[in-house]
Amino acid sequence: MGETPKKHRVQFEPVDLEMEVTEDETVLDAAFRQGIMLMHGCREGQCSACKSFLLDGDVEMDRYSTFALPDFESDEGYVLLCKTRAYSDLTVELINFDEEALRNAVPIQTLTATVVELDELTHDIVSLAVRPDAPFEFKPGQYADLTIPGTTEHRSFSMATLPDQSADRVQFIIKKYPGGHFSGLLDGVLQVGHSLQLIGPYGSFTLREKSDRKIVCIGGGAGMAPILSLLRQLAAQESQREIVFYYGARTARDLFHFEELAGLSARLPHFTFVPALSDPSAAEDASVEELAARGQTSELGLITDVVDRREGDLADSDCYLCGPPPMVDAALALLDRRSVPQEQVFYDKFTTSTAS
Repeated sequence: MGETPKKHRVQFEPVDLEMEVTEDETVLDAAFRQGIMLMHGCREGQCSACKSFLLDGDVEMDRYSTFALPDFESDEGYVLLCKTRAYSDLTVELINFDEEALRNAVPIQTLTATVVELDELTHDIVSLAVRPDAPFEFKPGQYADLTIPGTTEHRSFSMATLPDQSADRVQFIIKKYPGGHFSGLLDGVLQVGHSLQLIGPYGSFTLREKSDRKIVCIGGGAGMAPILSLLRQLAAQESQREIVFYYGARTARDLFHFEELAGLSARLPHFTFVPALSDPSAAEDASVEELAARGQTSELGLITDVVDRREGDLADSDCYLCGPPPMVDAALALLDRRSVPQEQVFYDKFTTSTAS
């Protein structure tokens, strides 16, 4: 029999919260196990969402990206909780936390799910829907791990549907990448009827319901999924908040779920959808004329430039960002320049993993 891993205590500051961690798990995984929602994103040491400050204790960190935690920050005592292993009792200062969500986590579930739909939304975006063998509990905006059939590897994707639909259908929106470990299976390998393992939920990209501030969503690519889930939640709640959704695409042909987004205006009286088309030739795209014929205007330029010129004072807005890391980083820089408080900015970075 193997030796039982040693247990240690972790005290979090400035909140009154303590938990245990064993030496064979990371601090973040220990929090998941105990129903504590620490801020996190990729869980792979690449996004810095779980960056915290070690006040006291002995730790080691698994391999991580120095883009998420530069060497000078590590030398000062900063750590990534998704890569931190404890070898003594710890005292950790949380830099980015939300008391509303901290003690209100959904327990991690492991379910078997059957593929029930594979639908091409664009040339490189696919809707994958699965039916779990039991209702899957999550919060709109969160994500789950899907196993790669025939392996123990997994990839993470955000849910686009609402939790009350999960007994029958959980939708994921997946961008295909050349050599993608999972997305590469979407070209004929993965079929309706195949089984996957579904593990989750993860993520803190959830709606802050106590706020009545304007909501500004900025998304691109498969970042549509969690934002669409949030919008569906707001529509179900008949929200009266002002909401603007900026979605970045290369051309109008890269837009999808347009009919539903346009229809949300009937359910959300203060909702505006703004496609931002980055290809300079998009102005001559026939599909732009099709959008205009349906009453939908689009903007030309990078999504951050479009937000910058359309939005006035952003400091009293809740901002939700989701998409590829370069887009999210550019949006974070814009919001910082526009003096949006950090506690009003929520984001997910969609990192990729491809085959060698």
